[in-house]
Amino acid sequence: MTQLGHFPVMLDEVVQYLDPQSGETYVDGTFGGGGYARAILEKADCKVIGIDRDPAAVLRGQEFKTQYKDRFQMLEGCFGDLEQLLDQAKIDKIDGIVLDLGVSSFQIDDPARGFSFRFNGPLDMRMGNSGISAKDLVNSASVEELKFILKTYGDERFAGRIASEIVKRRVTTPFETTNDLASVIRRLVPKSKDGLDPATRSFQAIRIVVNNELDEITKVLVAAEKRLAPNGRLVVVSFHSLEDGLVKHFLKTKSGNIPNVSRFTPILNQEKAESTFKVLTKQAVKPTFAEIKTNSRSSSARLRAGMRIDASASKLKGD
Repeated sequence: MTQLGHFPVMLDEVVQYLDPQSGETYVDGTFGGGGYARAILEKADCKVIGIDRDPAAVLRGQEFKTQYKDRFQMLEGCFGDLEQLLDQAKIDKIDGIVLDLGVSSFQIDDPARGFSFRFNGPLDMRMGNSGISAKDLVNSASVEELKFILKTYGDERFAGRIASEIVKRRVTTPFETTNDLASVIRRLVPKSKDGLDPATRSFQAIRIVVNNELDEITKVLVAAEKRLAPNGRLVVVSFHSLEDGLVKHFLKTKSGNIPNVSRFTPILNQEKAESTFKVLTKQAVKPTFAEIKTNSRSSSARLRAGMRIDASASKLKGD
């Protein structure tokens, strides 16, 4: 079941790797429209904890209480704060956690949220209701900072050109809307043969920084290691190479296979220690052709999964 055109990406694969069992407790760390949470609750007589920083998603989660009652609990916050949120809910161990690292359809399709260049709206891009907005970032960051952001998080070849023009224009006309920013970028970036909008990479990069997304991912991976019970499953669907790289690096490291050092994962780089995860996906799992045809937003999705293989996580808590 979906809501208002919301399609949970790789739903069948997520449920397969999470393998919900009756009597267990699972976390949907990116509740959004509740697609994963609902599928888990329907699959087994279990309990699901929904987490989301978006107040609108939290309200949607409250509606689940009517149908699922004490089998579902909604918590407001960033998934990176998993441990603190579980403590507040008086929950120690969990049997699985699923994360969808993309922006939800509800956020993308709401012009007021400022995530998409397809609609004109305030230049916001915040998944929650606090912190700096895209407008704040674009109107205050230096040329060097903007260039770094666009190049590093968006892989934008014309990052320097865009950064210089943004700083030049905002002197007389500060950026206020998504159209303001997208129109400037489109004048500077040639159209690609694949039809990708020239503003795509820049919007993506700014969104990642506004929401501190990579740090949140690192935090939740570390928290998952501490809070997953033996045989607990970690299932992550990502849409960006940097996100997928973090998950891949974590699972390889924690399964005893130390990969090459990445500058994006300093907290996870360490000497070889006792393995705490078994990798369930040798390679990233991709959506089927049929799913991509039905939901084009799933085309860049990559799923990775791991299973907690020992009980030593309790020793890590509080370290």
